Amino acid sequence: MADFPSKVTTETSSPHSQSSQQGGNSLQGLAANFTTMMDMSFIRSIPAILMIVEIVLGLLQWALIAGAPYTLLPAYGWVMFVAVTLWILTTILFFMILFDGRQKLTFIPWPLTVMVYFAGATVLYLTAFLANAASVQPFYFTIFYGQMAAAAFFGAVVTVAYGASAFFSYLAWKGDGGNAATNTVPT
Repeated sequence: MADFPSKVTTETSSPHSQSSQQGGNSLQGLAANFTTMMDMSFIRSIPAILMIVEIVLGLLQWALIAGAPYTLLPAYGWVMFVAVTLWILTTILFFMILFDGRQKLTFIPWPLTVMVYFAGATVLYLTAFLANAASVQPFYFTIFYGQMAAAAFFGAVVTVAYGASAFFSYLAWKGDGGNAATNTVPT
């Protein structure tokens, strides 16, 4: 009974966790907490890569148009509205999926919501691309011809990316995303 107090410890946490709470290695702890909150399997998926393409090229498109006198042609106002609005919404959706916002908002039917969003974004971006491409005129505003033509090209690429995202979100909404051979049931 004399050696009993020497075997008992009242420490409730490890010394490493105490030092990280006291500022010892807080940056590493913050990075570890930050990466555990992220859905790393989403980053490696095709829908995430498509969303990154949509964000980067959409930003490039509206930056090209914003650098030119887009207020002189009303069609470019529509292109800017669509490009900026969908860029903001896609960025928000990307970070919501990346940080598992879907798990916190379980009352939303996410596969259907994402599919409807991407289908609508594809239609809106198609109209914006057509307005952009139809408004590029080589003899008016010749200084900005290349800029507007490049914006039309990136608008086409972003439209295709949104269409591919709509297709993959349709597959996710439909079910397991498998092919017909994996879904057959023997009769």
